[in-house]
Amino acid sequence: MLKELLKRDYVILDGAMGTNLFRKGLTSGDCPESWNIENPEKISEIHEEFVNAGSDIIVTNTFGGNQFRLKLHQLESKVKELNYAGAQIARECAGKKVFVAGSVGPSGEILEPLGSLSYELAVKGFGQQCMALKEGGVDMLWIETFSDLKEIKAAIEGSMQTGLPIVVTMSFDTAGKTMMGVSPHEFVSFIKKQHCVFAYGANCGLGFDELIQTVGEMQISGGKNIVAKGNLGIPVFHHGLIKYNVTEKSLLDYAVKVRNLGALFIGGCCGTEAKHIKNIKEILKISPYKHLKYKQNNSLKREKKISKRRRIKVNTKKV
Repeated sequence: MLKELLKRDYVILDGAMGTNLFRKGLTSGDCPESWNIENPEKISEIHEEFVNAGSDIIVTNTFGGNQFRLKLHQLESKVKELNYAGAQIARECAGKKVFVAGSVGPSGEILEPLGSLSYELAVKGFGQQCMALKEGGVDMLWIETFSDLKEIKAAIEGSMQTGLPIVVTMSFDTAGKTMMGVSPHEFVSFIKKQHCVFAYGANCGLGFDELIQTVGEMQISGGKNIVAKGNLGIPVFHHGLIKYNVTEKSLLDYAVKVRNLGALFIGGCCGTEAKHIKNIKEILKISPYKHLKYKQNNSLKREKKISKRRRIKVNTKKV
């Protein structure tokens, strides 16, 4: 399976699950994963829209399906049921030509020593979710939108018992780094040591420009099999509805640029609907590959120099 995917010039992913759930009636505060049981037909509709748009991989509606997130909805006892159902729905929609990835989102907690969640409990919680996804029929596990390397390590360890291929993405939304201060270079260096991970990259964040920059940073860090799943910009409220003010040109430019920078797996995150995925597939089909070498912008260079000077200053004081 993996060899077949990695031989392609690019692999089309799906778009947002949450955006499309809200479009179909989910309200703020509801548990999205509960719809795998309560409204499975609507989850199927979302998956089928992406399959029809040309997605090669669809991701299950299980992002918050770990015991820690489900506890917020008093559903921690239904981890297996909700994840199994989510995997089964996607499996049925995917058919034989489309792959299914089991979505595994962060715990929503901060690991020790900064937070209260122990590493061992995190591993156990992610393992529980991943086993249910495997039993439901997913082809791979999609560990996504993380900000902390230690939590990623726990998720990887928990998922390894399944024997399934693993994909990992982080969200770089704070001055080019994750919320916990991880840079794309640090992420690539970390992942290279995780031999069970076959693809990795970035999702969510602030918008296409930032995602392109992140993919470029991964390229110059030696990244391979890179995943790019960018948001349609920053959402704004307009007459009570959430809108994304991104032009079609920006969407198409994003798809071509990240592909030319080395991204193999390309799709969308928040705000992305089936029509956007269809446009991404069409533009990549007619746009010949042209290798694009990333040029680090001056602001990032200055930031690194300042950071280095600060470390030197601190070290001097300690001495």
